[in-house]
Amino acid sequence: MPDFARFALLVSETEQARAAAAQLAALHDFVPLAEAEAAVVLGGDGFMLQTLHAMLDVGRIVPAYGINLGTVGFLMNRNRAPEKLTARIARAKELSFEPLAMEAVAQDGALHRYNAINEVSLLRETRQTAKIRVAVNDKVRIEELVCDGVLVSTPAGSTAYNLSANGPILPLDSDLLALTPISPFRPRRWRGAILPDRYTITLTVKEPTKRPVSAVADQKEVRDVAEVRVRVAQDLKLTLLFDPGQSLDERIVSEQFAF
Repeated sequence: MPDFARFALLVSETEQARAAAAQLAALHDFVPLAEAEAAVVLGGDGFMLQTLHAMLDVGRIVPAYGINLGTVGFLMNRNRAPEKLTARIARAKELSFEPLAMEAVAQDGALHRYNAINEVSLLRETRQTAKIRVAVNDKVRIEELVCDGVLVSTPAGSTAYNLSANGPILPLDSDLLALTPISPFRPRRWRGAILPDRYTITLTVKEPTKRPVSAVADQKEVRDVAEVRVRVAQDLKLTLLFDPGQSLDERIVSEQFAF
């Protein structure tokens, strides 16, 4: 069980989240993130992703306990019993995972590095379909994928954009990645691949001037890319805290039976 003494309170800009923050601040003592052992995050899934990325950017990574004040709340816990917050965190289950590391080389040669918690996606920028060479561990698997785009998803992100693109749902402890095409035209029957998360995936844009492609690591976008390499950042670890019975792995299993 987690044993934390000092908590930071991170709050989204919504009126509902600010009201909940005022209520919690009257009941509990909070410290700045730089002094915290864990973070209480008020908002929705988008704000949780934003918070985790901010931790990665500043190099201050602590476990995050989310309270849902958004819509879906896939990464969050229920908003209830504010007076029992510390007791709930003490009983919470830890879920740790590594983000993706994206290296994108733009057409002008500039190198961009970003992390992604859900997925790295390549998307066509114009009405022209994209043409992308797909290589896994430097071995070309598809010489020319004609499509609207392609994405690499973590298990944590497999129920997000990946699922909308008809990609597979991956259990959190599977040590796998989903490589999923977006509206593929050729090869017509290719529906993607499931790969070990120790592999490196290289996506090379063909005819980049005529068929420009952008790369997106969660919310960070690089326009006019020439090549993108994606791997798991095994030197980084993020941790989410969930109430008993509300963990993300259970939600991912449940999602497979949703209609």
